[in-house]
Amino acid sequence: MVIKHDPTDILVLGSGASGAACMWALSKAGFSVVCLEQGGRIQPKDYPVNRPNWEQSAFNEWNYNPNVRKHRNDYPINTHDTPIKPLMFNAVGGSTIHWTGHIPRFHPSDFKVKSLDGVADDWPIDYSDLEQYYDKNDEMMGVSGINGDPANPDRSPRQMPPIPLGPDGERIAKAFDSLGWHWWPSDSNVNSTEYKGRRACNMCGPNGYGCPRNAKASTDITYVPYAIENGAELRIKARVFKIHASSEKKVTGASYYDKDNVEHFQPANAIIMAMNGIGTPRMLLHSTSDNYPNGLANSSGLVGKNLMFHVYALSTGFFEHIKPTYKGINANILMSQEFYETVDERGFYRGYTYQMTRSLGPVHTAKSVSWGNHHHEEFDKKFGKTLNLGIIGDDLPEEHNSVVLDEKLKDSHGIPAPKINYTVSRNSRKLLDHSLKNAETVFREAGAYKVENEPLLVNGGWHLMGTARMGNNPETSVVNRECQSHDVDNLFIVDGSVFVTGAAVNPTPTIQAIALRTSDYIINKRQDLKS
Repeated sequence: MVIKHDPTDILVLGSGASGAACMWALSKAGFSVVCLEQGGRIQPKDYPVNRPNWEQSAFNEWNYNPNVRKHRNDYPINTHDTPIKPLMFNAVGGSTIHWTGHIPRFHPSDFKVKSLDGVADDWPIDYSDLEQYYDKNDEMMGVSGINGDPANPDRSPRQMPPIPLGPDGERIAKAFDSLGWHWWPSDSNVNSTEYKGRRACNMCGPNGYGCPRNAKASTDITYVPYAIENGAELRIKARVFKIHASSEKKVTGASYYDKDNVEHFQPANAIIMAMNGIGTPRMLLHSTSDNYPNGLANSSGLVGKNLMFHVYALSTGFFEHIKPTYKGINANILMSQEFYETVDERGFYRGYTYQMTRSLGPVHTAKSVSWGNHHHEEFDKKFGKTLNLGIIGDDLPEEHNSVVLDEKLKDSHGIPAPKINYTVSRNSRKLLDHSLKNAETVFREAGAYKVENEPLLVNGGWHLMGTARMGNNPETSVVNRECQSHDVDNLFIVDGSVFVTGAAVNPTPTIQAIALRTSDYIINKRQDLKS
């Protein structure tokens, strides 16, 4: 038996960063909205930071990697042919549940890489097209930060003061100053003061594993409650398995299984896909029909192609006579974009951002130290005495980096799992090598007696981008500048899939700005979608 629901104006697939933003904006404008979320709702009391064994949980049931976590709400991913493991979370709020809330914006140059540097492609939009939506998203999420960063365009005042640097942040900031290199306090979706009824962060530590105070702005506590107040309907534990389309180049609705494995069909006047840069191409490729034999919205053949992760490396400085470095939030302290733009003499295109992070607790530290006779000695040298510079590198698109449907691996409902094909480019490797040398310079200037490097973070696939790219030409892109499918009139994609290039910063605020811009287009230009 299939349960058929009454039609809705807008069906949103996913309640993470972008889906929740669309859900709020469109319901506020009077559209009827239904959102299907594959995961459940996480209660603040269930966050691992509430328990003394939170670090054990972080390695297991709260692991960022769904192949390790293996929740009922997850799907497996074939990662045999990628050195970087994709990370994601299925829940109301999506991966904003376990993000750190670090929210730098793209630079204007990131939208014009082809014009400026002769590589990759230009976006069909630019920074000015997104600026008002960056601002709107900042107001909804709440930003702790400070204006005036010389590496970025002017922006509206931040809602709250920046997260304090702390003595360890001041140490690294002074090192950058001594070198004459850029640094700036990180813009953060973590409250430094009370905001919209959510308390200030008490600097308890691991903001990547939930915040019981609701100081970290995940979309389950920012956008979603307001959307529901507007009349939007959220259905949780709903696993979508097919998007249906007619011969008139329109989608008609989506089929999904509920938590009891009952099949449902939700008709809709339009569908907005917000399932992330792996989940969205997976569902498009799986939604074949006579009219779309190669997958929905795939006349270009580019659905799933041009996958970008961001390449990450990590440099760790060891210090003596330093206050414990596991106290305070572990990220969102300061960043440096000294090496962000292309400089020909460096021998690679584009650049990277440094993100300072603190050390974590005893279990994380113990697992990072080699086992054996000297384990305790090495643990004592490291625990609470190290600081990190995470390097996020611009990961330029390459068509062979892709998401495809696996021929054998399936989820618990028999839906083909995604398979990732990805290699680190020569440009990325040169970029990371350059960044690690400069990171050591910073740490030596800061007084570190030893520096260790991790040349590539295997478990660093937080950012999933590029697999349904935006563009003006239907032959070389999947959606247009409004994130509307070239092939299907009433299908929109608003997650990181639409990115043309990845920049060298975390993508979430740009994803949310794009989602709000697309919502505005629907509100102002597509009243035909409203019943």
